[in-house]
Amino acid sequence: MIRKIIHIDEEKCNGCGICANACHEGAIGMVNGKAKLLRDDYCDGMGDCLPTCPTGAISFEEREAKGYDAEAVKENMKRREIADKIKTMGAGCPGSRVRMMEQAGDKEDAADSSFSQQVSQLRNWPVQIKLAPVNAPYFDGAKLLIAADCTAYAYAAFHRDFVRGKVTLIGCPKLDAVDYSEKLKAILENNDIKSVTIVRMEVPCCGGLENAAKKALQESGKFIPWQVVTVSIDGKILD
Repeated sequence: MIRKIIHIDEEKCNGCGICANACHEGAIGMVNGKAKLLRDDYCDGMGDCLPTCPTGAISFEEREAKGYDAEAVKENMKRREIADKIKTMGAGCPGSRVRMMEQAGDKEDAADSSFSQQVSQLRNWPVQIKLAPVNAPYFDGAKLLIAADCTAYAYAAFHRDFVRGKVTLIGCPKLDAVDYSEKLKAILENNDIKSVTIVRMEVPCCGGLENAAKKALQESGKFIPWQVVTVSIDGKILD
């Protein structure tokens, strides 16, 4: 279709990026130091970017172009929002910066292979309950694993049987000497958690982790399927 759409003169563009920030549809991006129209169907032809350009590099033209697609814009902005969250969350300390990982074990064809048992299945960082953010993109629709620190050392197939396909949080109430229930409650309240698996050791001090998770589940006001798995000190699953 022939319609009005923006045109960017790269010779005039000084790479300031003001137009990209002014475009509410995310149609303009910075590529190799120059503003560029990323996709025709992201541009609504309203021209919010025109008056912001200090060099007059942006103008209207009429040409063959795809029609404005509001749904495509919505999906694009959602992806950008998630990317921005990942960049900014935990920015103060490199060790607590939020990260999402895709592991080989996520793929079904590798799920039960010997290879998948030898590689990490961790999908998120940080994993310590104390450091974990209350909101993060990886919590959306997640199966949540809340595990005592020692379980990964005692149970040999911990990644294969528990971490795989889940978002992992770990802690030790005896060493941290804190009540995890408030933090876990906030995570459950503020995210779409699909299930909770609590993995603890048979030792009494692990009861604090189990009780905190149960309290968080109860006080969150949500009905979320949950289970508790107990590991013995010699690495067996106890019924």
